[in-house]
Amino acid sequence: LGKCLLSPIVLAAYAYNRSLSELGPGGRGEDEPGVLCQLFAFLMAFFGLAPTLLLLAMALECWLSLGHPYFYRRHLTRRLGAALGPAAGGLCALFCALPLLGFGVPMQYCPGTWCFIRMAGGGPRELGFPVLYAGLMGLLVVAIGACNVSSMRHLYGMARRQPRRGAPPAAAAPRMEELDHLVLLGLMTVLFTVCSLPLIIRAYMGAFAADINENADLSALRFLSVNSIVDPWVFIIFRTSVFR
Repeated sequence: LGKCLLSPIVLAAYAYNRSLSELGPGGRGEDEPGVLCQLFAFLMAFFGLAPTLLLLAMALECWLSLGHPYFYRRHLTRRLGAALGPAAGGLCALFCALPLLGFGVPMQYCPGTWCFIRMAGGGPRELGFPVLYAGLMGLLVVAIGACNVSSMRHLYGMARRQPRRGAPPAAAAPRMEELDHLVLLGLMTVLFTVCSLPLIIRAYMGAFAADINENADLSALRFLSVNSIVDPWVFIIFRTSVFR
């Protein structure tokens, strides 16, 4: 959904050879980016945070189902699972709308085809939101990593308890499946952490070290985008019978 909403705006900017603020003017002041740029910044922030929150819900479910199966069976229902998606989306939308209300400043970045929250320069009103955003992302990364590491530990223990070589094929099959999940969780955890850290680091460097570097900011956003592109393919490939 994020790619489908954001990509046409970027392609239109290149097609017309105009910046986002020129394509969608209407800012309240001369220095304020246009309405389209503000919308783009909101969508970038939202689709960076919302999938991360959903990944945390998935990691928590995996950890509870493996490590606390009785609690999981008793308290986690389909209705709760169905409600988590809209609830996470609503909370992220309210949080990411704060710059539109004055806490944080949307900013057009070079070459004018993308916008995000200003991560360097300005006072507490401008830099408070990116620090809060990066802090929340950092907490989510740590929580997801901890849940996935614990899940991998449980999977490894389950695999070790399975019969060794020479056992009937039916008894040996679960061992291979658990190791598949173990490798998948490990890869997704490393990929997610590597792709998320550059944005967190850039936000703190811009706020506390006054490091204004738009190329570095662009690289951090590209890393964050890579995660949402590669993660589904890693999951799809590891779930195929060909891989097994």
